This record gives sequence, C-alpha cells and structure tokens, in this order.
Amino acid sequence: MNLNLLERLVRAHGTAGEEAPIRALLTELAAGYADEVRTDPMGNLIVHKKGNGKKILLAAHMDVVGVMATHYEKEGVVRFTQVGGLDPATLLQTPVRFKNGVWGLISCDDNKLGKELKIKDLFLDIGAKDEQEARRLVKPGDTAIYYAPVMTQRSRVISPYLDNRAGCLVLLNTLKRLSSCPNDIYFVFTVQEEVGTRGAGPAAYGIEPDYALVVDVTCPDDIPGALHEGTTALGKGAAVKVMDRSLISAPELVQKLNSIAREQGIQVQQDVMSGGGTDGGPMQRSGGGVPTGGVSIPCRYTHAPTELIDWNDLEECVRLVTAFCESEFE
Repeated sequence: MNLNLLERLVRAHGTAGEEAPIRALLTELAAGYADEVRTDPMGNLIVHKKGNGKKILLAAHMDVVGVMATHYEKEGVVRFTQVGGLDPATLLQTPVRFKNGVWGLISCDDNKLGKELKIKDLFLDIGAKDEQEARRLVKPGDTAIYYAPVMTQRSRVISPYLDNRAGCLVLLNTLKRLSSCPNDIYFVFTVQEEVGTRGAGPAAYGIEPDYALVVDVTCPDDIPGALHEGTTALGKGAAVKVMDRSLISAPELVQKLNSIAREQGIQVQQDVMSGGGTDGGPMQRSGGGVPTGGVSIPCRYTHAPTELIDWNDLEECVRLVTAFCESEFE
C-alpha cells in the first residue's frame, strides 16, 4: 500500500459528472496490469483481467462530492450549489480548488455566523476584487473540490475524499496482486455515485457479471454520541456488507467472504447500516438480477472536507477482495 499513491488519487479532480481527470489517472495506473482498459458510454472506466472462470464485477466509484459555481455578488464572491450530499456545518473556511486551477475558501454571510447554515448562506471567496474579476476567474458550472493535507498518525489516515478514493486504491492494489486468476475479473471505477448511483447500473448491464462486489466506505459506530446506524469500527478489519438502505447482500456472498476470512486469517467485521447506500443497489437490480455483495472500509466524517480511516483496515480489504477473486465458485 502506498500513501503517495493515495494522495495522488485524492488530489485528482473528479466531481460527479466531471470524472475525466481521475479517470485518466486511474487508466495510467491500471493499464500495465490489465488485458483491456476501456470507457463505456456513461464514463465508467472498465479494467478487464481475463480468466476462464466466473465473471466477477468489482466496483468502486471514482467520483467525489464538491461544489459548482452558480452566481456572483458585487463584492467578488461566488455563490455555489452542491454536487452530492454536503453538510453546510462542516464547510466553513475549507479551501477548495477549481478544475481550472483557481483557489477559493468557503465562507458565509456575516449575519449567518453562529446560526444554522444552509448552502444558500455560503459563498466562495476566490480573492476577486469585484464581480467582473470573479466572472473572469470562474464561470457558472465550474466545479471545485476540497483541498486539505493528507496526514498519518500511526495507522490512521486523515485526508479529503477517502470516500471513495480509498476504495479505488483497494481495487488498484487487488489488480496488481492478481498475477494469475482463475476468474474473469472486471474492475469498474464508476461515475456519478454521489448523485444517485447513476453509473453502476449501466456498467453491470453491459458486463452481465455472475457476481458483483462493491468496495466503498461505510460509516462506523465508534465515536461519542454515535446513533448506532452502523455496526463497524476503525481498526477492526475489512467490513463485509450485509445490508444498507440500497442493498441486502446476497447471503451466499456474505457467507463466502466470511469463510475466506476465517480460512486465510483476514480480520473482518460485519457491516449493517440503517441508512446510506452504494453502487450495489443498481448493480443487484441490473438485467435479470446479479448476486451482489460488498467489502467496506470504515470511515469517519464522510463527505466532510477531511475524513479518517485506518490503514490496516484498507490492507485487510485488499487481502479479502484479492482472495475472493482467486477463489473457486460452484
């Protein structure tokens, strides 16, 4: 596992609907380990490692949440709308970087300080002296992503966009470790998950897999005041998806993943969420139906400007997904 590679992934632009920069990076990183790399009409990146066994689709979404410029104020600040789910309370004074290289800082109207914030109360300060300069720097529809440092402390990683660039890293490392594989593996880096899991269904429909496995983050239940909406904790291993609001995993896949973990000494926990969802939902419902499961990375503060995971959990996810790909299916 490589922290520098994770930092390259989280720095790549790729808000939902504008995934071209992250897709180009993933193509570069995956090409040397694959038999075929292509992009489907939705923009999903499909990396194929050929085999004669079952056709397995592994998915991780490559898009991230962000902001999109909409309007201007005479003072030179830029109003914005959200791309994906954002909590205004977490955004104040967050640095952002537009796709065109312009920097900004999220702030709010003075009369809203100390009050419950809404997206409409926020703006981007891009240092423009007036509205005309702001319009030259940023156009309506331009998107920006969070910019924060990537830090480690012992096994913990603090970084923007661990949702779901950490999942992309799991797939990349799995691809690299599969020197030979009995099964026919499709690594799919999906688009537009953050705005309604829009890319996953078409990807599964085009591939028609025998099984699908989604790698994404999951919200843990290990901080003060947790609402018990999840069952995982940082540092306790890969999380085998049992259920979330979008998906009830195929029981045979839950059983298989847990069995593999026991046999190979891989640390796992069970992932049951009362809310949230992943690309597994539309993949499960694709075509005539696809047995679908998931391997999740416990991640605190999802969709906030900085998130937190445990590096050891990431490694256990790679071990589990790799072993799943190498296993035999009846």
